[in-house]
Amino acid sequence: MHIAICNILQNMKQFQYSMKPQDVVILLKIIALDTDDWQQKPLSDALKMSQSEVSQSVARSKFAGLLDGTGKKVMRLAFFDFLQYGLTYVFPQKPGPVVRGLPTAHSAAPLNSVIVSEESYVWPWAKGKIRGHCIVPLYSSVPDAAAVDVKLYEMLSLTDALRIGRARERDLAIIELKKRILHGE
Repeated sequence: MHIAICNILQNMKQFQYSMKPQDVVILLKIIALDTDDWQQKPLSDALKMSQSEVSQSVARSKFAGLLDGTGKKVMRLAFFDFLQYGLTYVFPQKPGPVVRGLPTAHSAAPLNSVIVSEESYVWPWAKGKIRGHCIVPLYSSVPDAAAVDVKLYEMLSLTDALRIGRARERDLAIIELKKRILHGE
């Protein structure tokens, strides 16, 4: 009896899916593509991830109800709710030391046109020209992917504003993310 229970628990572990930070990046990229006809290989190339990482992410997101049954269409309301209410708890971040990098959160568009701050936040990036407090990106290739995709860059920066921002930054980020995710702007 004890062995049977252990076997059942072991099998359950195989089917336990936990979200990973790159899942958020992939879902945002799918939204940025603005098509349900995307393919995994070009997506993995654009995000500088392996195709197996994208495939595993799709499986996790389908299981979590953030992608539809085909794995092609983002369930936008569910994803928006996750970003608004869960992201800061699941993938928290605190600003680190000053480094050179690519601006994020309120230091990047669109929030940098509304929020004036002496503190800059950046993703560490060798090609970066701005110095600011280090924010560890959701995935290591985020700065490279964001540098070539404005829509993705804005959504990732807004996502970081949710992860590290104060109430005002978070509120503004929610408004902007709602436009992009729920209304397709």
